[in-house]
Amino acid sequence: MYRRWRSSLKTVWQTLNSPSVHYSMGFLTIGGFIAGIVFWGAFNTALEVTNTETFCIGCHEMRNNVFAELRPTIHYSNRSGVRATCPDCHVPHEWTDKIARKMQATKELWGKAFGTIDTREKFRDKRIELASREWARLRANDSLECRNCHEFGSMDFTRQSKRAGDQHSTALANGEKTCVDCHQGIAHRLPDLSARETATR
Repeated sequence: MYRRWRSSLKTVWQTLNSPSVHYSMGFLTIGGFIAGIVFWGAFNTALEVTNTETFCIGCHEMRNNVFAELRPTIHYSNRSGVRATCPDCHVPHEWTDKIARKMQATKELWGKAFGTIDTREKFRDKRIELASREWARLRANDSLECRNCHEFGSMDFTRQSKRAGDQHSTALANGEKTCVDCHQGIAHRLPDLSARETATR
């Protein structure tokens, strides 16, 4: 048994290590190049498909919970007609950051497969954990997704309310806070924060 396995392994190694008998090196190079283009195209197409609002709300967990909460907000419908979709706020725009976020999101597939939040009750019970994780992510990247649309440098503080103008100019000056520190719950309802406060005591 061991000799047969060793012989098979040796045959495979010799095949991989020797020049091709049937195909020229040029053919293999061109074939590999074309295969690479096809793979890259398929990969990017899949990436873009999974980066649409239609994909995000394809499961009822998102459609019936957080998407339903987004619809009445100014991020969904406003006088200018500029609307933020799920990926605008939850997926970075830069390619490397986007890939890292997609890799983190694979655990959501696990949650979907095992019904972690497949009912409204389960979603409510897990909501503080999900929100806290997202807030921590936004703090870690200095609210990168918010700043894709909202830039301090483009804000006219004189056209904001006095309180907002003071807060934004102070935040810009000292750099101690990020968007999510003050703007939690702007697109989705806030979870019950008392549950988190009780747990930390």
